[in-house]
Amino acid sequence: MLLIGLIVLTATSNSPVAQEVQEMAGWKHDQIILDTPFTVGPHTFRYYKFTLPEGSVNVAIVGQFSSESSNPTTPRKSKEKDSDKDVDAGIEVFVLTDEAFTVWQNGYATSSVYESGKVPTGTVQADIPAGAGVYYLVFSNKTSPKTPKSVHATVLLRYKSWLPESLRKMKERFMNWFGP
Repeated sequence: MLLIGLIVLTATSNSPVAQEVQEMAGWKHDQIILDTPFTVGPHTFRYYKFTLPEGSVNVAIVGQFSSESSNPTTPRKSKEKDSDKDVDAGIEVFVLTDEAFTVWQNGYATSSVYESGKVPTGTVQADIPAGAGVYYLVFSNKTSPKTPKSVHATVLLRYKSWLPESLRKMKERFMNWFGP
C-alpha cells in the first residue's frame, strides 16, 4: 500500500523532486514546436503542425514571440503616426485544433485554444485538452496591407504521459507489425 501511495504521489505532484522522477520515468515531456526565425509576408500566414500522443495529460503550450517589420530601411511618410507604425509591427498568433484551422484557413471565425491579438511581442501560454490530437501554431499577417514581418519565436509543447516513451514506441511498433 505504501509503494502504491508513493507512486501515485510522485505521478501527481508538482514538487521539484517528483518532477525529476516523472522526467526520468518518461512521464514528462518537452517537445520543441518552433525555435527558428522566419518571415511572414503581407496578407499571408505561416503555420506549424504538431500532434499530441495518446495518453497525454497536463498539456500546455508555452513560449515567446516577437515580430518587426522586415523592411526597416523603407522611409516613413511624414504624415504617418508612431501609433500606426506600432499597429503594423504586430502579428497575430493562434493555436488551433485541426478542425478549427480548416475553418480559419477558409476565412471564417472560429474558436481557438490561444489567440494573441495583433501585437509586436507576446507570450504563448495555454492549456490544451488531454489526449491525442492534431494542432496548429499559426502566425498570421493577414491584416497587414503591405509589410512583411520578421518573427522570432520559441514555443514548446509540455505534457505528461501515463505511458513512458519506450512503452509507447514499443506499442507503436507492435501495432505497425500486426496492423494494416
